[in-house]
Amino acid sequence: METTTQNPPVNPSKIMQIGMGFWASKTLLTAVNMELFTHLAEKPVSGKEIQSKLRLHSRSLYDFLDTLVALGFLKRTGIKETAMYSNAEDANIFLDKNKLSYIGGILEMSNNRLYPFWNDLEEGLKTGLPQCETKNGGKPFFEAIYADPKKLNEFVHAMGGAQMGNFIAFAKGFDFSNYKTLCDIGGAGGNLSAHVAMNNHHMHCTSFDLPPVAPIAKENMSILDLNDQVTIASGDFFTDDFPKADVITMGNILHDWGKDDKKMLINKAYQALPNGGALVIIENIIDDNRSENAFGLMMSLNMLIETPEGYDFSASDFDELAKEAGFKSTTVMPLTGPTSAVIAIK
Repeated sequence: METTTQNPPVNPSKIMQIGMGFWASKTLLTAVNMELFTHLAEKPVSGKEIQSKLRLHSRSLYDFLDTLVALGFLKRTGIKETAMYSNAEDANIFLDKNKLSYIGGILEMSNNRLYPFWNDLEEGLKTGLPQCETKNGGKPFFEAIYADPKKLNEFVHAMGGAQMGNFIAFAKGFDFSNYKTLCDIGGAGGNLSAHVAMNNHHMHCTSFDLPPVAPIAKENMSILDLNDQVTIASGDFFTDDFPKADVITMGNILHDWGKDDKKMLINKAYQALPNGGALVIIENIIDDNRSENAFGLMMSLNMLIETPEGYDFSASDFDELAKEAGFKSTTVMPLTGPTSAVIAIK
């Protein structure tokens, strides 16, 4: 007797889930922006207490809170007026502003800046032009941030928090046994250098960034008692030579720029490294088949929104640029989630 296998019926559930995904995204971003998870970090809280604390209207109070329960960000006992809400484990670790593990800064920025800009993605795809502040005559994002000490401090801590897991994975997973010095280009608050130093006591690290960032990075190193292991250096990676080091790192730097600037930065790294030295690029590296790392591909779309020429890239794209600069080999080191390190050896 011949048997036939039937393919599962085609249904629109994935289309609806992704197409209406902004509902879930905006619910979470709003909760982060209102510091809901920070408020719930100490103990379970009733809906009425949350309403009073966050100054919410009664109409959609429980719809909002119970959506976060259904999405897995909150836990709940009871229901509606008898409900007590608390954070889910991941929200408690990563979305409580009072914890060093807080990653909500990048979500706050996404809510306050990126969310409205992405509404103009279609225009960006048709024109190839950024859809951020510069579209309406405002200052470029980085220029505006670096001119305001408070905003700069918030931004540096937000970016450091967002990359924390990747920096730790790199610091623990990369073989530093043949190296003694590291320079992190665009090092911001010094987070990558700090984790490398804490996990590899023989390493001396330099965090290199524009002068306004230096006070923030120095304060971070003092708090971590790493002043002897991490040097904070100021300069402009476009106009200044890179400090000499055995390992040069760049975390989410290359994707901000077009191909010519990528080549220039990779070439500067090559010139600053000794033979056998390593250039490490930490980014949301797109898979070579360009069909799996959706986050990396969407990050590249975000570079369209944010920058004149920036784009994310695959390991093979990086290999081509690195070999052109003179590097002899490249490898890929998976980190956390969609992020990897691509490593070029001189």
